[in-house]
Amino acid sequence: MKKTLFTALAAAALAFATPAMAQQSVNYQVSFENAVHREATIIATFKGVTAPVLEVRMARSSPGRYALHEFAKNVYNVQVTDGQGRTLQVNRPNLHQWNVSGHDGTVTVKYTLFADHPDGTYAGVNTTHAHLNAPATFMYANGLEKAPIQVTFTPPAGQNWTAATQLKREAAPLTFSAPDFQYFMDSPTELANLQWREWTVQEKDRTQKIKIGLHHNGTPEQLDEYTNRAKRIVAEAQAVFGELPAFDFGEYTFIACYLPGTPGDGMEHRNSTVITSSRSLEAGMNPNLSTLSHEFFHAWNVERIRPQSLEPFNFADANMSGELWLAEGFTSYYGTLLLERAGVSSQADYLQNAAYPITSVMISPGKAYFSPVEMSQQAPFVDASRSVDPTNRTNTYISYYTYGNAIAMGLDFTLRTRFKNLSLDDYMRLLWQRHGKPEKPYTLPDLERALGDLTKDPAFAQDFFKRHISGKETIPYEALAREMGFALQASKNAVLGWEGLKFQNDQATIAQGTFSNSPLYKVGLDRDDVLLTMNGQKLTSEKTLDSLLTKFQPGDQVQLEVIQQGTKKTVPLTLAQDPGLALVPLEKVNQTVSKAAKARREAWLAKKSK
Repeated sequence: MKKTLFTALAAAALAFATPAMAQQSVNYQVSFENAVHREATIIATFKGVTAPVLEVRMARSSPGRYALHEFAKNVYNVQVTDGQGRTLQVNRPNLHQWNVSGHDGTVTVKYTLFADHPDGTYAGVNTTHAHLNAPATFMYANGLEKAPIQVTFTPPAGQNWTAATQLKREAAPLTFSAPDFQYFMDSPTELANLQWREWTVQEKDRTQKIKIGLHHNGTPEQLDEYTNRAKRIVAEAQAVFGELPAFDFGEYTFIACYLPGTPGDGMEHRNSTVITSSRSLEAGMNPNLSTLSHEFFHAWNVERIRPQSLEPFNFADANMSGELWLAEGFTSYYGTLLLERAGVSSQADYLQNAAYPITSVMISPGKAYFSPVEMSQQAPFVDASRSVDPTNRTNTYISYYTYGNAIAMGLDFTLRTRFKNLSLDDYMRLLWQRHGKPEKPYTLPDLERALGDLTKDPAFAQDFFKRHISGKETIPYEALAREMGFALQASKNAVLGWEGLKFQNDQATIAQGTFSNSPLYKVGLDRDDVLLTMNGQKLTSEKTLDSLLTKFQPGDQVQLEVIQQGTKKTVPLTLAQDPGLALVPLEKVNQTVSKAAKARREAWLAKKSK
């Protein structure tokens, strides 16, 4: 069996290290004496320091996120000493860095971390658990990126916590290690009174373990059902690529926390994923599993089938990539499709929602501004990024998750209808063999080349990428759907627009910027404008509005009484057709489906695992 990445990295680091570097090490001790007030105490010891000034930093970004998050804001009580315990001089050249001079080759930094947001990006500590994303938690030192790392956790008094993490377990209790800085920062940890489930997957001469470490208030029976469904999802993801990745230490861990008040999130890592939600298994079994499905697909797509633009990950700045339409968007496509193939969701439920990304792309004015590549490059501005000034992203942006999801379906349908016995599964499997398995990061030309090689039609691949990936042309979804045995059916209902409305005090407030192709925009209405009445009827609730709209057809004109910037006025508005689309089997709309189309449809949705 091949060496694990952990062993290989450690060996490579030692092979190329100078004698001084070979003596370098980083040790963290983490305790939770004031967990009731969301604090952790962290002691970081850097040994083998050769630079006269050690630059100690907090990260500004986190793997799987692309925006800046400024983790240093939650660090205080910083105390710095040398190997003899003497206080050292510290200079702050910027908000994220502590420059330490006068050391003896060893620098110990003790600090307090405030942690109150337990999701995939940040950290959360209380008396029931410690949820620690590494970049949000641990200071690191420039120049020690190749040094081996060890971390020991000490739970609060009286707590019998276990740890879910992809870090290597050491002999001492709650002690773990990583070969270097990049691996460590990609390794989150959840400490709690966890409930555990696991199973093994045998592939030829390789046996690997899949583990679930869950922090929740539910029953063992609910966790058993969750595990059974997760096993089916894992098997379907495995079937797409033909094999599991070779997980380091032969393990993959789902690190899950489903507790009231927990922010909803999912974050992929090399051999684990963090999944958080306030939904219990009783109330949200399948929504939670949908996140699990998405994140597990990332074990191939983005963790190993990885864009060159994200290598290496930069913890000191935002990270921009033009390939997130594939890394995130294709993963979103498979995240829900695998639920259907695994029998976790019904085919009817899947088809009811499958066309949502297509609807979003079709109605969004943003496709005229940026291609999928350029939308991907917007990630540092939108991926959990925080700013206070409003933007016009309603009209200029489509999420690369949504855009890529729609592209994935369009390419899947194109391959199935234009090329015999080919599908998106085959494309993903080829990318796995070329880039994921050998861990050779890809570029955009690599993706185009792979599509040309798969189809044996480089001209098709060049045209597809020119039109739909680097270009802004929409895929012909309606024609493709018909070739797959579906009607891409539009609603016949009349609507005021596509924007969200907030109903309160017998009136409706436009909750977002209006789309430039929406009736509300065309009559000059926008965010925070208040709709009082439609044809004299008060808009007391969404149900009331829907009931009123059933009396009209698209193209009818209504009178809206509104308040805009403190002024009451009446505006005439022409109702539009609801832009929502649905994939409906042709038989259900009294249309004939060919045998070939029906066979393609069944092959697309069928279970693939044995």
